[in-house]
Amino acid sequence: MRGACLHAATLLAALLALAMPARAETLIAAMSSHQIQITSNYTGSQLTVFGLVERDGRSVARGDPHDIIVTVRGPRRMLLVRQKERFGPIWINRTQRRFPESPVFLLVATNRPISEMMSAETARRDRVGLANAERPAQNWFDDSSVATFRDSLVRIMQGKDLYAYQQRGVTFLSNSLFSAPIDVPATAPTGSYTVDVVLYAGGVPLARQQTNFEVIKTGAEQRLASGAYDWPWLYGLATILLALFLGWGASVVFRRD
Repeated sequence: MRGACLHAATLLAALLALAMPARAETLIAAMSSHQIQITSNYTGSQLTVFGLVERDGRSVARGDPHDIIVTVRGPRRMLLVRQKERFGPIWINRTQRRFPESPVFLLVATNRPISEMMSAETARRDRVGLANAERPAQNWFDDSSVATFRDSLVRIMQGKDLYAYQQRGVTFLSNSLFSAPIDVPATAPTGSYTVDVVLYAGGVPLARQQTNFEVIKTGAEQRLASGAYDWPWLYGLATILLALFLGWGASVVFRRD
């Protein structure tokens, strides 16, 4: 009886081991800095994501090369896209589409083009790439109207340097060590940013790591922003008095006798 129970336990353990996915690779990622401080002479900044791919020494080497996809998402806001139509000599807003909880900043960096890593269907399904990163998970095939507005949103944000795709933005420094610079423009909003690093091979995700950084105001800029938020009536009164003083000063300087 005891032998039968031991045999059953051994068989169960073997089945569980087969059911669990093999963890041949482990991904470790870190940031060069976790904070960007905005000052009066701020013109943008650059951070770097460093990563290490650790392989289990007992696993067999894969035939497909390793690929890294880094996706950086900034603070989320309600974004609105309007479609204009010519009506006689003027242009009017005909239709619009709201995209709630969309990242104001979005950067996708890879070590090679996504089309060489996986098929277009796989990229849409796994939400890989600039155009797919914010597709709804439950409906990764948008209808034509939504897709048109979504493509327009990406194009508009790219024009503002807030969305970007860098198909050679990840560099393998060795077989296991890689780095990816992240350019944060001066127009990027303050707030928390998430960095998703995913390891792929043959279009299949093997490991994932997430880190973050934040963009904050410091010095006089932060004190002014805090004052305007905490004491709005006092800030508004000070602004009016300053405008009156500057207007009076200009009239005195440029007065013609």
